[in-house]
Amino acid sequence: MKYLNSFFAFFAVVFFSSNLIASPLVDVEWLKGKIESGETNSNILLIDIRNSIGGGSYETYLDGHIPTSIHSDYGKDGWRVNVDNTVGLVPTEEQFQILARSLGVNDDTHVVIIPAGVSSSDFGSAARSYWTFKVFGHDNVSVLNGGLNAWKNAYPNEIETGDFVKRSAGNFTAKFVPELYISTDDVVKVVGNKGDIILLDGRPADQFYAEAQHPKARIAGRLPESVMLFQENAYNVAQNILKSDSELKEVFADYLNEDVISYCNTGHWAANNWFVLSEVLGNKNVRLYDGSMVEWTQDPIRPVETSGRSNLDKLKGIIG
Repeated sequence: MKYLNSFFAFFAVVFFSSNLIASPLVDVEWLKGKIESGETNSNILLIDIRNSIGGGSYETYLDGHIPTSIHSDYGKDGWRVNVDNTVGLVPTEEQFQILARSLGVNDDTHVVIIPAGVSSSDFGSAARSYWTFKVFGHDNVSVLNGGLNAWKNAYPNEIETGDFVKRSAGNFTAKFVPELYISTDDVVKVVGNKGDIILLDGRPADQFYAEAQHPKARIAGRLPESVMLFQENAYNVAQNILKSDSELKEVFADYLNEDVISYCNTGHWAANNWFVLSEVLGNKNVRLYDGSMVEWTQDPIRPVETSGRSNLDKLKGIIG
């Protein structure tokens, strides 16, 4: 009997632990089951992060949202912070802990991030919020694939309106995970001695080739010896969901087993490439550079590549 009890105790620990390992993506069918079971009123927290990037706001949340979800504006509520001339940086441990606790996040809460579901840039809000939870040690987090738009398409008659009931303050403790993050000082070292590390730029071609720039960047250009993979390549634009695993493996084929630093202008688009490579495709050697080109270009001493596209590249862009 002693050994039998030990077996059941071991099984319970394994089962409980496995339930804490959230799938990075969940779909609306899964979510509907959790809402119907009442779990989204207890250990599952749905956070609608609609913001100006997807044409959303607290007001659009009031007009209609997924039942039991709460709202926190990704652009206004402290998911990213501004420091000096650099926008969109990761908050401090203390800042994020205050935010998460104010939303009702406990250490064992399964957080589900809900974007609007209207574009790849909008999905970036969810991917970056997901990364922020991960970088502060909260692994029990998922993104609703397709966001609110997918829910409306599947369950058009199951939309709530009005305000949400604020949850009791949570007990989440933020613990920074440096393996997911890279600072500007560390990127400087990589650029000076890059080796096999891939600098993956998630911006569109006009910004990569210094034909356009973010308004907060000092100059146009890219990190030296970087390669471009526009983050929208991971996105099914017609359906407003991520592409299938098989499609994503093809898109990211050159980076599946490489050391990668994902960057863009402010670490927003870069979060999409990080999310796909690290969380969906399982490459755990990917770090997100949140400062990206806006922070990088603040110091004129840091090198920036500005060479443009060849005529052949331009022709391919016109034809393709």
